[in-house]
Amino acid sequence: MTSTATLPAEAAAPPERGRDPHARRFGLPVATCLVMGNIIGGGIFLLPASVAPFGTISLVAFAVLTAGAIALALVFGRLAERHPQTGGPYVYARAAFGDFAGFLAAWSYWITAWVSNAALAVAAVGYLTVLFPAAGEHKWSMCLAALAVQWLPALSNLAGTRYVGAVQVVATVLKFAPLLLVAVGGLFFFDPANLGPFRATDQSAAGAVSASAAILLFSYLGVESATVSAGEVRDPARIGRATVLGTVGAATVYLLGTVAVFGLVAHDRLVSSTAPFTDAVNAMFSADGGAGGTWGGTVVACAAVISMLGALNGWTLLSAQTPYAAAKDGLFPKAFETKKRGVPVVGVIVTVALASALTVYNYTAGSQGVFESLVLITTFTATVPYLLATAAQIYFLLSGQRERVHAGRLARDGVLAALSFGFSMWLVAGSGYAAVYQGVLFLFAGVLVYAAMSARKHRAAASPAE
Repeated sequence: MTSTATLPAEAAAPPERGRDPHARRFGLPVATCLVMGNIIGGGIFLLPASVAPFGTISLVAFAVLTAGAIALALVFGRLAERHPQTGGPYVYARAAFGDFAGFLAAWSYWITAWVSNAALAVAAVGYLTVLFPAAGEHKWSMCLAALAVQWLPALSNLAGTRYVGAVQVVATVLKFAPLLLVAVGGLFFFDPANLGPFRATDQSAAGAVSASAAILLFSYLGVESATVSAGEVRDPARIGRATVLGTVGAATVYLLGTVAVFGLVAHDRLVSSTAPFTDAVNAMFSADGGAGGTWGGTVVACAAVISMLGALNGWTLLSAQTPYAAAKDGLFPKAFETKKRGVPVVGVIVTVALASALTVYNYTAGSQGVFESLVLITTFTATVPYLLATAAQIYFLLSGQRERVHAGRLARDGVLAALSFGFSMWLVAGSGYAAVYQGVLFLFAGVLVYAAMSARKHRAAASPAE
């Protein structure tokens, strides 16, 4: 019989802050910027082109995905209020179902984080080539550029959480002006003739919506950002608020921006675009409809690069926080527990090294559709912790654990958890056989790691005290 695991030490007491001037706990504005900065990263700047081949039916997928993301945000917010410690989905899964479920959540989330970082780097290169055309002339120059945009945020993280928060706020503010320019201003230049067909593939309507939603999920990864870094947030009540505010704000910009890009860039050009927002602004300000570069397109390209650097800054922190929480419980190698200036330094270094290796592999292998392939893998691996976290909420609601459940919200919380679980399952189905196959290989590789770590814990517990 499996018993639920005891919560990490951080659940019983606030995490140790020390006196390090480089470490700082986050308030509501920074926590909200962390959520919005991680959600609005590279995804929104490249995904309009990624889903254009499905036709405008992908806008339906965007609407469904937005509703599901908000439901997930509400569930995560509720869980974070009851479990305000670093680790997010890992903490909830372990509290409900024990060490193995917690490990799977941590392992999957960690994979999602560093594969997402590689995907963000690939997306950033598309906009860097707008600013520096020579960077796109050879695959090795593109590869080096992708590595640079991964290591710069890593250095920011290693400087301490104080600087992570500052970078996140600045990046979030700087990215919004050009996004709003397209999302709002672009509607005045909207041309319905650019939209193309409603359904551009041979798939059924349901199949097209599911397939495009699987790609679009990448643009919503990060709804759990504040919960993963909960130990760095001053007030647990702010975690849920930051999660919902960040998700709703990002969703509004997403929907308006995607509609505007679809109406500004002709469908046949959009499907092959590597910088769709730059093309959209070019269409707004060029007399020839965007055939040549404009100052507006250059500004958007700059904003896209800043946005992706900001997202990588936040994701690099998140990618280290979950292994850190698992390492404290003996489920990840002890080295991941090393923390300096408020940042798990080993987690940061290992994560950026793995993302860099994946980036180099994809460029040297000459893969086509690198961004889309990486995105679909993260769609599957991201849904594993989402499924486990929502299942944990359902478990808490149905098992009568009053200390973890608000009786007055039982029905509403139950409906939200059930919808979020179904939503996550739908995303798995939409990610496709290849992505599920590759994602499962990544996932099962972790079983061997768990076996080794579990055996080590058992030996340590069985050894007589010195």
